[in-house]
Amino acid sequence: MANLNDIAVFVKVAQFESFSRAAHAIGMPVSTVSRKVSELEAQLGVTLLQRTTRKLTLTSQGRDYFNQCNEPLNLLFDAERVLTQTQKIPEGLLKISVPVILGQEPFLEFISGFLKNYPRIKIDLFITNLFLDLIAENIDVGIRFGELKDSTLIAKKLGSQVRYVVASPEYLKGRKPPIKPEDLQLHQCVLLNGKNNESEWELVNGRKHTKIQVSGPISSRDFQSISTFVYRGHGIGFLPSTYCDDKIKKGELRRLLPDWTSKQFDIWAVYPTRNFLPSRLHVFLEALKAWKSPLWILP
Repeated sequence: MANLNDIAVFVKVAQFESFSRAAHAIGMPVSTVSRKVSELEAQLGVTLLQRTTRKLTLTSQGRDYFNQCNEPLNLLFDAERVLTQTQKIPEGLLKISVPVILGQEPFLEFISGFLKNYPRIKIDLFITNLFLDLIAENIDVGIRFGELKDSTLIAKKLGSQVRYVVASPEYLKGRKPPIKPEDLQLHQCVLLNGKNNESEWELVNGRKHTKIQVSGPISSRDFQSISTFVYRGHGIGFLPSTYCDDKIKKGELRRLLPDWTSKQFDIWAVYPTRNFLPSRLHVFLEALKAWKSPLWILP
C-alpha cells in the first residue's frame, strides 16, 4: 500500500499544479515534495504527473487517482482536526464514578457549578459503592476513599480525612460521657452504613488500636444526614473533622475521647492513563483538586 503522506503530498501538488507552491503550503523543501511524488509513482508503477519546464499537468491516470484520493483525505484530515480540537477544547461526555457518600448536596453543587463553567461538557455520573472497572466500563475518572487496590490506574491525591467521636450538648445532658472507647457500647450512636442498626468503629491512639461494636437508633449512608442527627442529639457520631471543627469551636458539639480518632483515609481521583488526557478530564481534575470538599482536608 502506498505511503499516506506521499499520497497527501501528491494531492497537494495536483491541487496547486506546482511543486513549489505545494511545497510552500506544506512547509517542505521543493526537492522533498518532488522526491515523494516520484516515490509514489514508482510504487504504483504509473506516471501521475506530466512534467515540462513550463507546466505541470496530471496524466489521465493521475487525474483518476487524484479524484479517488482527494475526498477520503479530506475526511481523514477533518477527523484528525475534530479529534485534536476535542483534546484542546473542554467538550464531550465525561463519565464519573463516585461512592454513595458523595451523592449528596455539596458534591452535586460542585458538579452543577462545573457544568455551568463548561457548558460543552456532558456528565454521566455513576453513584455506587461498587468498585467499577474503569477501563471495562469506559469510565473517565473515579473518586475513591482509602487504600487503592488497582495499581494500573493513575492516582491523584485530593485530600485526607480523619474522624472524631462527637456528641451534642443536648445528647450529653444527664449522661456520663465515655472515658474509654469501650464506654461507647453504653451509648446510642448514629451510624454510617450500619447493619441492623449496628456498626464497628475502628479507633486509633498513636500505636494503640481498637475496634468497638456500637449500636443506635438510626443509620444512614452519607455524612450529611448523619451529622444532622448528631447535631440534633440523637446519639454519638463518628464524623469527619471537616463536619465538626467549627461546631466544636462554637460549643455546638463536644469532642469525646479526644486522644482517639479514626485512622487517616486518603481520597483519590483515579483514571486509566496519564497520556493525552482529553481537555474535559484535565479541567475536571483541576476543578476537583481546588474544590473545598466537606469530606476531606486539602493536601
